[in-house]
Amino acid sequence: MYHYYSYREQPLTFVLIHGSWADASFWDGIAAHLRQMGHIVYTPEYPGHGADPNKNVTHEMLTKSIVNFIIANQLRDIVLVGHSFGGTLIQKVAEIVPDRIRRLVFLDAFVLLDGESVVDEFQAGTRATFEQLRKNSKNDTIMLPFPIFRETFVNLASLGLAQQIYDQVSPEPAKPLFEKLDLKKFYTLNTPRSYVYLTEDTALPQGNDVGWHPHMSNRLGLFRFIQGNGDHISTAKTHPAYLANKLYEAGRD
Repeated sequence: MYHYYSYREQPLTFVLIHGSWADASFWDGIAAHLRQMGHIVYTPEYPGHGADPNKNVTHEMLTKSIVNFIIANQLRDIVLVGHSFGGTLIQKVAEIVPDRIRRLVFLDAFVLLDGESVVDEFQAGTRATFEQLRKNSKNDTIMLPFPIFRETFVNLASLGLAQQIYDQVSPEPAKPLFEKLDLKKFYTLNTPRSYVYLTEDTALPQGNDVGWHPHMSNRLGLFRFIQGNGDHISTAKTHPAYLANKLYEAGRD
């Protein structure tokens, strides 16, 4: 099912943006392989995630932290990759620093329409679950119950690996998931973009009118489509070289 190739044609600079219920360590294996392939790789972690105890964050704060990281490191000509919720962040980052971006790559990522929030893309039952989990939390966060996480985020993993990954998950700040985003400028940009779709990813339901592809991907207009095998989270741990090559296929000229 998995095939490995060694690419040396074009060194790129990748900036990898993680998703919800994750932190920068999501990219560890993938980033290591991209570096072995000769690329420069950055994996910024945005507020409310990782070791940051403050969960009172907004989507604008997360976007600004990534923009500041790019500017502070004097990064240009970058391949900006967003996974899952990270797709909404690279949409907003692209609005602010389009001149620094060579290509946008969405890895099973949200591509929101103008005026949408992430939860607008969930089915009614899932949205209600999220709202209840948010209401029950003490700090406006959402912690996925293990059965949901196991069946939808790490469905290809063994039970042991699924539990190991889950044990490292922190509650997700709820506010950015419910914020409706102004994306008018994003839809005026001509930045090249790619969509990487992993066929076993069930974090969103699969189907033409829901889910990652073609529902999200087709919103990009003209885009490069790269397909592979994998689920939402565990494949990054078990087959990082495979995903690194998919990101290269998506990011190269």
